Amino acid sequence: MARRPIRWLVPAMLVLVWLAVGGGLGPFAGKLTEVSTNDQAAFLPQSAESTRVLEVQERFRQDATQPLIVVWTADGKDVTPEQGTAATRALASLRGTEGVVGTPTPSIPSDDGRALQGVVQLGPDVEALGEALDRIGSAVAVDGLRAQLAGPAATRADLSDAFAGIDGLLLGVALITVLIILLAVYRSVLLPIVIIGGAVFALGLACAVVYFLADRDIVRVDGQVQGILFILVIGAATDYALLLTARFREELATTGDRFTAGRVALRRSFEPIVASAATVALALLALLLSGLTNNRALGPVGAIGIACAALSALTFLPAALVLLGRAALWPAKAKPRPADASGTEGRGIWSRVATLVDRHPRRLWIATVLPLVGLALLAPQLNARGVPLDETFVNDAPSVAAQATLSEHFPGGSGQPAVIVVPAGRAAAVAETAGGVEGVSDAAVVTQSGRPGDPPKVVDGLVLVEATLDDAPDGDAAQDTVRRLRAALAPENGVTVGGYSAQRYDTTETARSDTLLIVPVVLAIILLILIVLLRSLVTPVLLVVTVALNFLATLGVSTLVFTHVFGFTGVDASVPLYGFVFLVALGVDYNIFLMSRVREETTRHGAREGLLRGLVTTGGVITSAGVVLAATFAALVVIPLAFLAQIAFIVAFGVLLDTLVVRSLLVPALVRDLDARAWWPSRLGRSGEGEESRELTEASR
Repeated sequence: MARRPIRWLVPAMLVLVWLAVGGGLGPFAGKLTEVSTNDQAAFLPQSAESTRVLEVQERFRQDATQPLIVVWTADGKDVTPEQGTAATRALASLRGTEGVVGTPTPSIPSDDGRALQGVVQLGPDVEALGEALDRIGSAVAVDGLRAQLAGPAATRADLSDAFAGIDGLLLGVALITVLIILLAVYRSVLLPIVIIGGAVFALGLACAVVYFLADRDIVRVDGQVQGILFILVIGAATDYALLLTARFREELATTGDRFTAGRVALRRSFEPIVASAATVALALLALLLSGLTNNRALGPVGAIGIACAALSALTFLPAALVLLGRAALWPAKAKPRPADASGTEGRGIWSRVATLVDRHPRRLWIATVLPLVGLALLAPQLNARGVPLDETFVNDAPSVAAQATLSEHFPGGSGQPAVIVVPAGRAAAVAETAGGVEGVSDAAVVTQSGRPGDPPKVVDGLVLVEATLDDAPDGDAAQDTVRRLRAALAPENGVTVGGYSAQRYDTTETARSDTLLIVPVVLAIILLILIVLLRSLVTPVLLVVTVALNFLATLGVSTLVFTHVFGFTGVDASVPLYGFVFLVALGVDYNIFLMSRVREETTRHGAREGLLRGLVTTGGVITSAGVVLAATFAALVVIPLAFLAQIAFIVAFGVLLDTLVVRSLLVPALVRDLDARAWWPSRLGRSGEGEESRELTEASR
């Protein structure tokens, strides 16, 4: 009797600790924006040529400002000289106003005479950038002309608007989506609330840790990383909770004792949950090998989130389930599975799937592999050279419309030229060479006064040359021009080419090299974890190959959908790598859940029966977990950015494809076809337990 209060004390203490964590650390989910930055220059590849140019620009103090381009148009009419004078006067009036650095440039007419442009330099740390732009927009109004704001400052303001309220909106959409799915799956009142509560507690802990590290500049966070962290924690915590809850419900129906059910469920779920969390966390940490700072930022932040999700699922959830007992499932009731029931017995959908796998495994896996391979062949057609500015925002952003107007009347690269760093004394020659490169409209030396023809501005023996490109600075053509510029100036020692277009080019090239480096590292990590977990070589290799095939097939589908449905002309350079890390690591999760249970059943019932029992018992919970994760990633579309929309589609579609096809049909059919050989060289693969079932398989073909 003395032990009875202690049995209640431990779970009660765990729940109280997590309630304190949720209450004390929960607000940090809303405070991450305080330590976030949406300055894309902070996430450039450190060793790239454009980054070195940016460092030189700092010496010229050009980093102390962010350009805002004002463009005026007369709705198809010519701009009058009086309007040009009024525009210049309006620009001059901004000097000395809050946030404006120096004197804005006078207005410049376009060659077609139907537009004007001027440049206003804003300080890098302008508070309430959107409000500052509203003030400037009012100040530069000219009768008879429409004024629009373009350039880096306007784009940054639109990015800030896109991420505004991310903590509340994204979290709310994700949690409501998960709640609806859990209510439909469990038909229970308390259980979905307990599972969501555990996910929220995990998110609060993760955000607190990330806030602490970001505040001390140990990790970097931007709106994209913050959004992915929210989704990862909610999705992973719910997935792990579904696995443990299903086992608890199964054991509770069998034993009738909440403490025994909790203990057995935790023991049986601990290894697959830890293995799954380790797979995703280590795959994310592999991003530390990336040359892109934003990739390296996501690695530790995502790994922290996954660790907190696993910790919550393995401590808070079992404690809450033990305290609630059968009340957690009310009004649903758990029905025990007969001990002697075969995997193909019963009339449920997963019994029918098991029957199909059992009778025709080879036909099934061939019929599944062929269309996946066909889709995978489309993957190389995905254009990962970056998203043009006019596609960066899913909705109509003011800066995008302004940039379109600017490009219509001025050279495409106006306002965001290529920046060439030149040793003093060779500036004129380099400017002449750069001006003759295909795709360059003109090139001019940056002068001390800002007026053409005056003496150049020299800092530490270096001079800047600005080359205006013919094409929009965010397009593929501008990147090609940067490549030609660098090739033409290569013989000039000490000359480097940077600027916005060069940064995009360097980011794309770095992302490609990152993929070649990180993909094999992630695959090796996953393979090693699977070998340790399953004590086999054949099955781990099989699982890695199938999730890789699922990823390539998903990219193939994405190529078609992005081009013909969403109208994207390209995807962000980091999208394929992010998609690979998430899909392969998370896809292996479901195979871990399946095959760890199959191995457990195989030790009791043999290879054939073990596979079928494992498929039937895990089918419903893994499918539910896949739907939950797909839905949570789909919630990223509430942030109106193409990058997150692309990630959302790739992961959501890929998870569903993996859950419904690869894990449900392909993997079981392959393992059934191999029979006991799938567990080689472990004892299960050497014991001969599968000889009889192998004969049955041969007879069914």
